[in-house]
Amino acid sequence: MKNSHNIYLISDSTGETLDRIFLALKAQFENFDYEVSQFSFTRTETQIKKIIENAEKNENSIILYTIVNNKLAKFLADETNKKKIPCFGVLGELILNFSKLLNQKASHEPSGQHILNKEYYDRIEAIQFTMNHDDGNNIGGIEKSDIVLLGVSRTSKTPTSIYLANRGYKTSNIPLVNEKSVPDKMKNIKFKPCVVGLTTEANRLFEIRKNRLTSLKEKDRTEYINLNEIKKELENSKKIFRLNNWPTIDVTRKSVEETAASIIKIYEIKNKKNV
Repeated sequence: MKNSHNIYLISDSTGETLDRIFLALKAQFENFDYEVSQFSFTRTETQIKKIIENAEKNENSIILYTIVNNKLAKFLADETNKKKIPCFGVLGELILNFSKLLNQKASHEPSGQHILNKEYYDRIEAIQFTMNHDDGNNIGGIEKSDIVLLGVSRTSKTPTSIYLANRGYKTSNIPLVNEKSVPDKMKNIKFKPCVVGLTTEANRLFEIRKNRLTSLKEKDRTEYINLNEIKKELENSKKIFRLNNWPTIDVTRKSVEETAASIIKIYEIKNKKNV
């Protein structure tokens, strides 16, 4: 029997950090039935009182929060304690412990991670670059990439590229039809960007492509969903990766986040070797 809970996510900023933490948390529990209410830019006691009043009306309410203002965080903790509502601060203890380790005071500024600094503008530049170099576009400037992804159709190249761009990596991706799909400059041993090949299991790719064609209402592209042809495509792609000594990642059972994490690790190892 599933336990039904009302989850309240309270943040003094956009709530993006808290949302990701809750996604990771809920993935650990199979029988977890819940409804989520999100409250961003919560920066006054009045706002908090209204949220608590709402939480009181519902059974099995749980509050998670990221509030960096100590006074406001304490107010929330005290009020929920009075009402006996489970309440957990996600960053509080971590900030305190880091403050002790670094021997400096934390700024306690909401949205501190969204300050318009060089890192922010670099990330925006990476996103623009990646969007302009999606699906084999603008091959002429591919050497300006941090990372280049190769793979046959529907191997998660675009979503992985966008995720990497949001992490600040200029990413190009190229659909692999045959060896001619690969620009000659990429085969040069002095090519600087980190090249990674993406592959997957044939049966899984068949299902993904079939669903794709169904959604697009295209029935004529029989070769695209021919299992034997798919197997040949994948074998040819692996051969190209081996010939060029490019590392590969099987994305069959990986989320975009997991694939991206593996790519970043490969990128970091390559950069260390080149230092």
